[in-house]
Amino acid sequence: MRHRTVSEVMTRDVVTVPPAAPFKEVVRLLVAHEVSAVPVVDGERRLLGVVSEADLLRGTAELPALEGRWAGVRLLSREYGLPEAETAAELMTSTAPTAHPDWNLSETARTLRREGVGRLPVTEGGERLVGIVSHRDLLRPFLRDDAAIREEIERDVLADVLRLAPGTVRVSVTNGVVTLTGRVDERADVSVIVRLCRWVDGVVALHECLNHAHDDLTLDVEPSRSERSG
Repeated sequence: MRHRTVSEVMTRDVVTVPPAAPFKEVVRLLVAHEVSAVPVVDGERRLLGVVSEADLLRGTAELPALEGRWAGVRLLSREYGLPEAETAAELMTSTAPTAHPDWNLSETARTLRREGVGRLPVTEGGERLVGIVSHRDLLRPFLRDDAAIREEIERDVLADVLRLAPGTVRVSVTNGVVTLTGRVDERADVSVIVRLCRWVDGVVALHECLNHAHDDLTLDVEPSRSERSG
């Protein structure tokens, strides 16, 4: 059983800007390519930081309100301590979180959620930028064909990992939803099978109707009065 990695789903053709890129050029690239952020890289594609839409709007958001002021008063940015970032280097967040090409998709999804971002630059050796991975990229495995998901469960999970005889557990997949039916030896086997099958890339949900050998055992019942007297 093999989990897909960031390198398999990431976008490799990344829109980037150099540190000296002017404010308007950064905005133009975001709009033209319909992205919400761009990595800032040096001449060797080393990641220096990321400029997001929020970074670009920070100056506007921090402008003082004009309500109640005489229209003839000129507000000076230096007087109010407003940011005057003009280039990507001045705008960027230099401590942006990153991902590694070998990360699995679950690990990447957890990092995106923990950091509260929509995308992660992907770097390797020496912080060289090799791609970018987003929430949308992580959704790609859910487009897998039902037959491919069923084959992976039957071959990689049930046969190779669990060593179950063919036909012990039957698998059906519809729109990514897996249903398992059949019979196993132990009650504990059910949770293991479910957990491993659920980890297969592309599985949306899983339902199991698995019986086990203990279901055949009848509970001891209290003997009848005649049996006790005999």
